[in-house]
Amino acid sequence: MPDYLALAARLIDQPDLYAALHLAASGGPLELADLLDHCTPQITARLTSVDQALLRAVLRAGAGQEAVEGASAIISHLNAADVAPVFLPEINTGPSIPLPTGGQRADMPAFSDPAFDIWFAAQGVPYGIGLYGENRTVYAAEQFADSASHERRTVHLGIDVFAPAGVAVHAPLAGTVRHLTYNADPLDYGHTLIVEHDGPVPFFTLYGHLGDSLPGLLAVGDKVTAGQVIAHLGDWHENGGWAPHLHFQIMTSMLEQNEGNFFGVGHAGLWNVWSQICPDPNLILRLNPARFAV
Repeated sequence: MPDYLALAARLIDQPDLYAALHLAASGGPLELADLLDHCTPQITARLTSVDQALLRAVLRAGAGQEAVEGASAIISHLNAADVAPVFLPEINTGPSIPLPTGGQRADMPAFSDPAFDIWFAAQGVPYGIGLYGENRTVYAAEQFADSASHERRTVHLGIDVFAPAGVAVHAPLAGTVRHLTYNADPLDYGHTLIVEHDGPVPFFTLYGHLGDSLPGLLAVGDKVTAGQVIAHLGDWHENGGWAPHLHFQIMTSMLEQNEGNFFGVGHAGLWNVWSQICPDPNLILRLNPARFAV
C-alpha cells in the first residue's frame, strides 16, 4: 500500500504539480482519489481545478504504464488503416511549404497577424504546413495556463494546414460526430468539429478553425463517411482570429473535455504524456516527411 500521506506531503509548495505527481508515481501505481484524500486543502484545490483524467494519465506514465490505456493499440490501428485525403488536391501531389514558428522564416508574420495572408499568398503554394510537437511562444494567454503548474501549455498537439478560406475539408475516416461547437475565445478554435471513430478502443479527431458552413453540414450524432466533405476552412472572423487553416489533431482520449473543445497545446515537461493522448496527426494525414523539412 503506498504511503499516501508521505507522498502528499511532498507536493506541498511544489510549483509544478504535474512533474511532482509524475515523480511520485515512479515508485508504483497510485490512485488519484486516495492521494487527494491526503493532500492539504491548498494542494487539493490546485489539483481538483484541472482535468482529472489528465492527472490520472500523468500518474500512469510516472508508473511506467501507458498514459492512456489503449493508446499504442490505436497507433498501430492507424498505421494500418486506409485513410482518405483531408484536402483535394492532395497535399502530397503538389507544392507546399513548412511553416515553423521558431524564426527559421524571419520574414513570416505570426499566424495571428493579418499580414500573414499577404505573405502566404506571395509564396505561390496551395498549402502551408504547421508542425506537430513544435514549441510555440505565441501561447502566452491565461487560457494556456492552469493552477497545477507554472508551465504554460505551448507545445502544438496538431498539424496545421494553411490554405485559403472556404477550401473544403474531407473526413479521412468514417465516424460519428461527437461535438460541433463554436469556441469563441480569442485564439481559440472558432468553429470546431470532433469526430469519434471505432478502433481497438474509440478514438477521436478534431478539426479546428472552421467556417460558418459547419452547422449546416453536420449535427451531433451524424455518421460521416471517409472522403465526405465535413467542413470548410474559416476566415478570421469565424475561426478564432487566425489566418485560414485547419488544425487537425488525434485524441486517444477526450480526458474530461466534454464541451466541444480540447487542448490544442500541451506542456513541454509532459510531452511523454501528451504525445500519447494526442499522437502524431501524420498517422492519418500521411504527408511525406519532406513536407516538414525547412
